[in-house]
This record gives sequence, structure tokens and C-alpha cells, in this order.
Amino acid sequence: MTNSVIKPWILGLTGGIGSGKSAAAQCFIGLGVHVVDADHAARWVVEPGRPALVKIVEHFGPTVLQADGTLNRSALRGLIFEDAGQRRWLEALLHPLIAQEIQRDLASATSPYAILVSPLLIESGQYKLTQRVLVIDAPQQLQVQRTMLRDSSSEEQVQAILKVQASREERLSHADDVLVNDRDHAWLQSEVERLHHFYLTLSGGQS
Repeated sequence: MTNSVIKPWILGLTGGIGSGKSAAAQCFIGLGVHVVDADHAARWVVEPGRPALVKIVEHFGPTVLQADGTLNRSALRGLIFEDAGQRRWLEALLHPLIAQEIQRDLASATSPYAILVSPLLIESGQYKLTQRVLVIDAPQQLQVQRTMLRDSSSEEQVQAILKVQASREERLSHADDVLVNDRDHAWLQSEVERLHHFYLTLSGGQS
């Protein structure tokens, strides 16, 4: 037995809001797969004391901070939602930092393959960190219903988020695998298990 460690290949997992990405990711975690969540990395890089938060406050002013010194996400969202230039400024600051954080976490994986879960896998270019892409898909009306139920948001709010995310066509054009999540959790679990067994047969994410 040699000491050469085979590096896990990376599966990108994405899907629109309310498609069931997180539920699918939890199923993979239950099967022992190392999962890295880009949203967690995005939160971590703007924690108090991190350089990115200092730059954000310098740029947008103190209104983007909560009283306890943490980032006021809804205030920041309000500032960038209507202003594409400001959104680009923020993305240029955060995307490289988030990518570094993700790569550090992926490098610690010991499972045969690891998963990068990201709602913006396609839009942010994070899919370039992966060898294969799995898209969790769901009919749009179901996405809207699930999200309204989960976040107590209005249909208008959900539709606005859908507009900012990559279109279904764009996501599917990057997909190697598609899981249509329009049934119950038991069915999702069985589909994830089926994919997992298939992924274990792949080397480097390619069949």
C-alpha cells in the first residue's frame, strides 16, 4: 500500500431557489460525502474582524452594519439590488475570497468525491472548481410555493430572486446530471443514493 493519497474529485451541486439543493446536500452528507457550502463560505468572509467587512463598511458606510458590528445583509442587499455597478464592486471583492475559502475546505475532504453546494455555481464561475455538475431542478411554480412557505416571503419577492439567479436553461446547459425534485423526500433520498453509487464508479468525475 503506497502513501499516495488520491484527491477526491469535486461535484458542483446547484439549483434555483426552492429546488431542494439543501435537502439533496443533506442526503449526500448522510452518505458520508464531504460537502462544502458556498453560502457558509460567503458568510465567513464577511464575519466581524475579516478584512472584507472593513472594505464593505469603508465603501458603503456604517449603515451596512448591525448594532453588534455584524453585516446587515438586508441593508446591503437593498443598496446593491437596484445598482448593478455596486453589485459588481461587491462581487469583485468577495468572489475571490469565497473561492479561496471553498478551496481550503475542499482540500480537507477525505471522501472519494466532495461536493460544492452553491446557488450561484454557474453565475459566479464557481463551476470551474468542479469536475462535474449536478443540477437539482423543480418546476418554477413548485419553487415559488416552497420558498414562500419556507421564508414566509411574498410571491413578488421570490420572483425577484428568480430573476437574479441563472435561468433554468442556463443552469441545465452546464449540467452533467439533472435530478428533478418534484416528489417527496423519500424519493429524493433514493435518487441521491442512486447518483452516489454512480459517482463512486467515476474517476475524476468523468464516466
